[in-house]
Order: sequence, then structure tokens, then C-alpha cells
Amino acid sequence: MGIGVRWRRATAAAVAAVVSCVGVGGAAAEMVFHRGNDGDLSSLDPHKITGDWENRIIGDLFEGLITEDAHARPIPGQAKSWEISEDRRVYTFTLREDARWSNGDQVTAYDFEFAFQRALDPRTGAQYASLFYPIAGAEEFNSGRSRHRYAVGVKALGPVTLLVILSHPTAHFLAQLKHFSAFPVPRRLIARAGDRWTDPRQFISNGPYRLAERVPQSRVTLVKNPHYYDADAVRIDRVVYHTIEDPAQGVLRFRAGEVDLFPDFPSSQYRWLADNLPDQTRVAPFLGTYYYTLNLSRQALADVRVRRALALVIDRRIITDRIRGVGEAPATGLVPPGTRDYEAARVDFADRPMAERIAEAQALMAAAGYSRETPLSVTLSFNVGENHRKIAIAAAAMWSERLPVTVELKSQEVAVHYQNLQQRSYDIGRAGWVADYNDAQSFLYLGESSAGPVNYAGYRNPDYDLVMDEAAAAGLDRDRRAGLLRDAEAMLLRDLPYIPLYYYVSLNLVSTALKGYEDNVEDIHRTRWMWLERP
Repeated sequence: MGIGVRWRRATAAAVAAVVSCVGVGGAAAEMVFHRGNDGDLSSLDPHKITGDWENRIIGDLFEGLITEDAHARPIPGQAKSWEISEDRRVYTFTLREDARWSNGDQVTAYDFEFAFQRALDPRTGAQYASLFYPIAGAEEFNSGRSRHRYAVGVKALGPVTLLVILSHPTAHFLAQLKHFSAFPVPRRLIARAGDRWTDPRQFISNGPYRLAERVPQSRVTLVKNPHYYDADAVRIDRVVYHTIEDPAQGVLRFRAGEVDLFPDFPSSQYRWLADNLPDQTRVAPFLGTYYYTLNLSRQALADVRVRRALALVIDRRIITDRIRGVGEAPATGLVPPGTRDYEAARVDFADRPMAERIAEAQALMAAAGYSRETPLSVTLSFNVGENHRKIAIAAAAMWSERLPVTVELKSQEVAVHYQNLQQRSYDIGRAGWVADYNDAQSFLYLGESSAGPVNYAGYRNPDYDLVMDEAAAAGLDRDRRAGLLRDAEAMLLRDLPYIPLYYYVSLNLVSTALKGYEDNVEDIHRTRWMWLERP
């Protein structure tokens, strides 16, 4: 009954809004898009966010040199064109003359130069700074080995010309520039206001939308940016992101008509949704991996025998078929199928019978000193959500029934959960990673020592770092690079700082009134490309 009451109130409010928007001359009503979002926005600063739930909002507010079309393919963004040197190390970007901040000021190459330097400045604490290590001088500056930001290979040659110099050719560099950490930030405002630049009273952005309202734990409202260079083609006037961390509530609010789009609905409701809302239930291939991360600063989990034992006894097929049941595939590695120019490595036990795996795991735990009398005790943490809870219960049961392990389950809000992962304040934690760009390196850099807080496990392996460096240096030699990346993944699967569970599919509820929505392997859907045709 409560949902019905809310729906009637929402409908009445919507009718009133439409009536108020139609003037004497019969002007068109404001087009308002209500989006469900499965996490709360931690910051309006592109250098301070980490999650896909934040990328949805920040990607509407900002735009980088490169952006994406409705299919998530790279297209020109704030840069209208670029030239690449013969050795593939020097990129010269020409910005649009009509690129503007939401206050009307010009977006310049100096803003991008400042933004790259700021993202790499260790004082900023940008968690994706290592994405830009292909840029000359970037790693040295970010690691503190150099204090000279102007030694970083990003130079503004004038208001609309930006020079980027790489230390070696990087095949995926342009695709990386779609990432939110490569978005510009307003240097003049930051010079004046410092970290207070994200105060909604003075905040500005350069994307298709600008900020209208932010209510923590409730909603973020954006309105069309009239200064955006392609504003005439942007059809939705206002987008409201509703924070809905409980997927079951998200389904209820979608069915009640309160939101037009909701991501990651509970898999347990898939059959009912597919039968009753077939045109609105969207399941599609997705470049992402669901995994458990193990905190290697915990003495017990620093033992690779324990990590391997925990990985061996999880029956991934039960998770994908009985718990999920939406078409996911059991994960045999960290890099998902469909990753461009890459043949993934696999765990060596993928095809072994479960009885053999359990026997090996029990021997490993005994060798590590654990028994039913002296069991391993761990806490398994996960963020709020029915899917995560059910998987955690199943994993805990497999561990405790098959091994001398006791497990405490701990559920947390998504922002708190990921903060604990980044600070390594956990034992075993649920995590998910989706491609920042379609390349194996987007997943494998999670094991690099330089990955910082997103290396949730705290994995440190000089041999792994060396192979990843060699893969980066391989540049455009695709076969050599792919082989080196595969060697690196094999090391991760041997050391198991992460336990891959399954490969994602995207799960979205999409209203029939929403047009321009396109399924894609990155599950990125910018509001810019969509519109509504309500009955």
C-alpha cells in the first residue's frame, strides 16, 4: 500500500509540474527523467570518486577530451580533433572553441593541463591516478619521486591546443581519456575556493548538464547546461538521480512509475520481471567481474595456502545458476570474456572435480595449522543488497562446511563498504570491477603496487609489476603485449589476492517511455543521448 500511495502522490506532483510548465502560449512541458542509482554520490569532484554509481552522475556533469556515444564507443568530446605522431608518443588535441563551463566561461587547454597535474598530485589522493602513468613524468610525480608538476608531459600550447607526451606508445590511451578521472576541473574556481569548489552554491561543470540540487542519501538533480556546445541536441531538460541502495526497493519504485531506469535489479526477481515486464527487463553482456578481495595485511590471509583453499571450495556454478540465474558465467580469471585482443588466463583448478578441490583445500588448511578445534575466523563484508547477501551466505556456507573456517557476515552501505576496502579495514570483502576501457590492463592494474587504494588486497609482487611494465612498453606490438598481460593474470591467479566468482551481465529496468537507451558492454548510458515519450 505504501508504494501505491507514493505513486499517486508522485503522479499528482508530476501532473502539477506539467501544467505549470505549459504557458499561455502552449509551450512544451519540461522533460524530466527519473533515474534510480544504487549508491550515494560521495563527491562532485571527478578526482575524488571511484564507483560506477558516481560515474553516472559525474559523466552527465562533465566531459573529457574524449567522450562516448550511446553505445559507449569513443567519440570526440571537448577535443574536436587530434593528431598523433609517427612514433605514437605525442598527441596534439585541438579543443572546441565553443566549449564552455556552465557559467559561460571558456573551457581551455589550461584547464586540462591543470586537471591532469591535479589528478597526479599525490596530495589530491586521486585513486585512479595510475591510469595516467603512460604519460611522461606522471608516475614520478604521483609517487613523490619528483615534485615538479610541470615535468608531467601535458602542456597547454594556447587556449585550444593541448600537447600530451607519452613515455611509450599506449594502444588504449585514447579510450582511457573517457574515464572520469580525465575530466577537466575549473582551475580558476579551484584557485579561489580550494576544496570548497564543489559547494553547490558555486559549483560549475562543463558537460551536458549542470547541478541544480544535491540532497545526500536522497537525490541529485541536474538540469540542462545551456552553454554546452551540443545543447540543442540534448532533449531531456532535467534528470533526477534517486539514491536507492536496496535493489528490491528499486524494483518497487520502478513498477510504481517513480523511476524510468533502474540498474542491477535483484536476480531473484528476474523470472517474474522477464515474464511480466519483458519489454522493460534488459539483460546484456557486460565487461565486469564480481570477486572477493582478501586483505593481505591480515596475517592469516597473507598465507597463499589459505587463500588458495578458500578459492578452491567455492562452487561458482551454484552462484551463477541457482543464486543469480540471469546468464552470468562462472569466473575462471579476473579478465572477462569479450575483452579486446586478449585470451584470458584461467585458474588451474577450473575443470577439476569439486571433490578433488575440497581434498586439496583441506590439506592446505591443515598444513597452515588450522583444524576444527583451531579454525580460521574471518569476517566477510559486502555492501547492502539482496544479491550480495545471498552470495555471501552461500560462500560462507561452502567455507564453513568444507573447511575449518568460521565466518561472520557484515553488511554496510556502499560508500562505507568501499571506503573500508580502500583503507584495508576488512578481512574478506565483496568487490566488483567493470572496464574503464575495453582492455585487459583495465582489470590487471588492480594487482599493480602503484594502483594505490583500488588495489584493495594490498598485493605487492615485484615480478608482477615488472611484467605489467613490460606489457606497457610493448606498445603497439599486440601479440607480445597480450602474452605479457596473460602472464601477469596467471600470476594473480596463482597468488589469489582476489577470488573471481563470476562475470557480470548488465541488469537494467528500462521504461518503455525511455528512448535512445542502448545496451552496451560497458553499461554506460549518458542522459545526453536519451529522451522520453510518455503516453
